[in-house]
Amino acid sequence: MNKEERLLRENIQTVIKFVKQKRLNEENELRKIIRSMLDYEMLHEAEVADTDPTPNKSTGINVLEDLLKKIIPVLEVDYKILTTSEKQRMSFRSHVINAIVNTLKPVEVNNEADPEAMNEEINIDITDGEETGDADKFIDIRSDKEKQADEKPADPREDFGIEGEDETGRNMAYSSFKKIESNIIDSYELLGDPEDQELFHDYLIANVKLYFDKFEDELAGSVEEPTNQAYQTASEEGAAESGGEVDLDQPTDDEVDLGL
Repeated sequence: MNKEERLLRENIQTVIKFVKQKRLNEENELRKIIRSMLDYEMLHEAEVADTDPTPNKSTGINVLEDLLKKIIPVLEVDYKILTTSEKQRMSFRSHVINAIVNTLKPVEVNNEADPEAMNEEINIDITDGEETGDADKFIDIRSDKEKQADEKPADPREDFGIEGEDETGRNMAYSSFKKIESNIIDSYELLGDPEDQELFHDYLIANVKLYFDKFEDELAGSVEEPTNQAYQTASEEGAAESGGEVDLDQPTDDEVDLGL
């Protein structure tokens, strides 16, 4: 092999290496582009999943999920205000759940009622005055203003309340429920399918109970024993007189005088 042939072969090999390297670089670059596109698609899908979750198979559960986003924050704020005693919070819980059940009952009855039966003519039997007795013949001559003055306005919280439950919890529950009552009714009335209605009802009660459990767990480590200024003042005075710390388990002179 002469010198020219050797030189030609070396040049050809150099060109082949250059072409292979260029192709390899292009393939690597193409892989990077494809990988970045795949990463972008995966990130986009994750963001969509967070902001637009896949709906449940049940319309009733979808409607309930939307409702819970509206009412649970309201219940949480009002529930966590009640830090004096667990008894107040349990009363709040019982009244809210009882109110939800009682509120949905008439809505369920109206949805199940027969329209033809509701349009039936109502016949009222008016009996002879002599048969009803003299009491029914009484004519009240007072003006409307006088009647209103004699009537004691009813406290709606009394009808809302459950006998034997804490009154503060009842009052807070009444106020809280008034904020969410229309949301519950409006959501339930969207549903016409009996299966959706049943799922909505059952899961609403279950979720409200579970969220109350969650709120109570969150409060367990943060609720401090209630105190007042008189107790703090007496404790500070006792510590000053003794020149050190005061045993808060021992009653102060003021507490002994008060029989505490």
